[in-house]
Amino acid sequence: MMRLLLFTFLLAASASAADRYTGLATAKYLGEVRVETTLPGTKNFTEGPAVDAEGTVYFTNPGEILKWEPAAKRLSTFRKPSNGANGLAFDRQGRLLACEAADGKQGRVTRTDLKSGAQTLLCDQFNGFSLGGPNDLCVDGKGRIYFTARLANTNAATGNVNAVYRIDPDGKVARILAAPDIDMPNGLAVAPDNRTFYLIESDGRVNRARVVRAYDLKPDGSVTNHRVLYTFYPGRGGDGMRVDAAGHLYIAAGLHKTRGTSETLDTRPGIHVLTPQGNLVAFVETPEDTLTNCAFGGADGRTLYVTCGRFLLSLPTHPAGSPLYRVVK
Repeated sequence: MMRLLLFTFLLAASASAADRYTGLATAKYLGEVRVETTLPGTKNFTEGPAVDAEGTVYFTNPGEILKWEPAAKRLSTFRKPSNGANGLAFDRQGRLLACEAADGKQGRVTRTDLKSGAQTLLCDQFNGFSLGGPNDLCVDGKGRIYFTARLANTNAATGNVNAVYRIDPDGKVARILAAPDIDMPNGLAVAPDNRTFYLIESDGRVNRARVVRAYDLKPDGSVTNHRVLYTFYPGRGGDGMRVDAAGHLYIAAGLHKTRGTSETLDTRPGIHVLTPQGNLVAFVETPEDTLTNCAFGGADGRTLYVTCGRFLLSLPTHPAGSPLYRVVK
């Protein structure tokens, strides 16, 4: 029944996909795209931007974590090899959190103290089984870490399945969502008031979820009251996202060209801004595939950094980023 309802919803949504970009108030939210830095070579896939208290942008590329210092216009390597680091985030203490999945089977979530360089393992299994490939993560106002993890297994009796996990400040790990209730979990975020949890699903298979889900986030860190906030179907779904101080969602989604999946080009490639009610109100296109993720930074929190193919991009934003993403100096 759940699959049937989702399929009906996706069909209805796809009928209006071509009209979603008309009448937007983009200038109210986003400025023009700027190229911060371009990586050399042809095998780049930038991901996972996160900004520290000094404004330095950390982001991943296959096999490495890079650092971009905007004021100095300086690019350097923070860690190489990176154990397959993908999504990054900072906790409120300024420690770098990373989803690592070197082989896609034995993934882990780590925390690095930038001052000492000490790395702490936060999670590498659940219920005695491997996590698979941790993908992205975020932190709420209570210091709890939420992350998505994906793997090929679909039999919960023999191993973990696609899921969303929570790491509490005391180190306890809980699974808050899992297949078959979700398909392919990707980016995730918590609203500034800590009352709403958002999850992107981006499954390229036919009639699978390419949606933004919203849940009520309970005081204990569990979620309830699921609703589909927005669908990108039949185009490519979202990848990563962040939230501004007013609760708007900034989502990296779309493709310039098809890539052998059922995803169409109905979703234009760029940053999509949604209201907390799920209305698309702004869009700015990015220059090449594959657009992956974004993070707020800048001295006033009004710069959105975007990872996109070989580029690290930036866009000025009128609203500031959520205080949940700003590191306390």
